[in-house]
Amino acid sequence: MSVLPLVFTSGWASGINAYAVVLLLGVLGATGVSDDVPGALQRPDVLIAAGVLFLCEAVADKVPYVDTVWDVVHTVVRPVAGGVVGALLAGQTGSVPELAAGALGGSAALLSHLVKAGTRMAVNTSPEPASNIALSLGEDLGVAALIVFALFHPVAAAVVAGTLLALGVALVVFLWKRVRAFLRRRRERRAARLSGAAGA
Repeated sequence: MSVLPLVFTSGWASGINAYAVVLLLGVLGATGVSDDVPGALQRPDVLIAAGVLFLCEAVADKVPYVDTVWDVVHTVVRPVAGGVVGALLAGQTGSVPELAAGALGGSAALLSHLVKAGTRMAVNTSPEPASNIALSLGEDLGVAALIVFALFHPVAAAVVAGTLLALGVALVVFLWKRVRAFLRRRRERRAARLSGAAGA
């Protein structure tokens, strides 16, 4: 069976939290839960590095505006991670060329990363931090659940990931219009205050 559904799902998940994907796949492979995980992801040094970076992301991802800076830095990291994981999965099964799998995983990761970053920018217009924390926890749990599901039901997981990606793009378009309207109103209020102060 083709590994492409698993590559697509892991790519989508890497765009949300690349370190969680590497850590979870590595742990599931090292503990013998799945034979589909490449040995490179099961190495102790890879697991330790992914674990430390996952903890850093778990903190940064829940702090307003820090999460946006973190997302900007990871605009390159997440797609590269998605591509590397995709190529490793393809090399493990030999069912598709590694280059094609890497391109699919990297593209899926880039799209889901852009959706995540756009959503976070919109959420950061809210003054309270609870929405950031809730969104981050939901993303982490969603990534974990879908990666585990993908190892046993790759096609169904790929359909879920594709649906989430499409919904995410629609949500970002909707939210971006609201963010632009919010920023425009804020500029207008600031200009009105400045003109009022100048008149006084």
